[in-house]
Amino acid sequence: MISVGDCVGRGPWVHKLVAQPRELSNLRRTLRLRLILWGLPDHVDMAQVCVSELVTNVIQHVGEGTPATLRVAFNGPYLRLEVEDPDTRTLPTLIDASDGLESGRGMALVDTLTGHRWGVFVRGEAKVVWCELATELSDTSNSAHAPRVTRAGAILDLYESWQPPSEKSVSSRGSVLGSALREEAAIGVLADVLHWLCAYGYDPDDVLDRAQSHFEAEIGGVV
Repeated sequence: MISVGDCVGRGPWVHKLVAQPRELSNLRRTLRLRLILWGLPDHVDMAQVCVSELVTNVIQHVGEGTPATLRVAFNGPYLRLEVEDPDTRTLPTLIDASDGLESGRGMALVDTLTGHRWGVFVRGEAKVVWCELATELSDTSNSAHAPRVTRAGAILDLYESWQPPSEKSVSSRGSVLGSALREEAAIGVLADVLHWLCAYGYDPDDVLDRAQSHFEAEIGGVV
């Protein structure tokens, strides 16, 4: 079977959020699903901890309810996590855990988990705090077909909710597309579905074989 990590696009993922405690559980859950789709289940726990600490840092030092942005991307073999907020004056500091202070120890945890790969910079009128986790991935540029995967998912959603039209509506549809254009559209739909199958970890060849079997059985049953 084709693995999810081999098929799904690993282009940058951007998530807008409001920095508040009740947002953290949803953020961790969404991040977990994203990393599993990217073929990084072993990195979920560390990434969740790092993102939680970065967002908590915004809550504590910038203010609860601050609009923020999480950006997850790759920097070579490293998984890069960035949290952006609009306060360029309050910069994170590294406090040693042995100091006995609760506030500020989050960045010490991030520093440990990432092997000192973290930092902060100003982007326009915003501050970005980032950290990176090492992965074993060598090719993370497979994002060319992401729009097709999204489109196929939408097609399947429509397919599930579709109801057979009345005979009257069928006969009155008319020929909006010529037969050649319809054929090309059908080919495009099939290609998009193959991308969707690949993106969600299914074996396209196996599904095609099963679909062909269904088709032949249905055709054979027509009197």
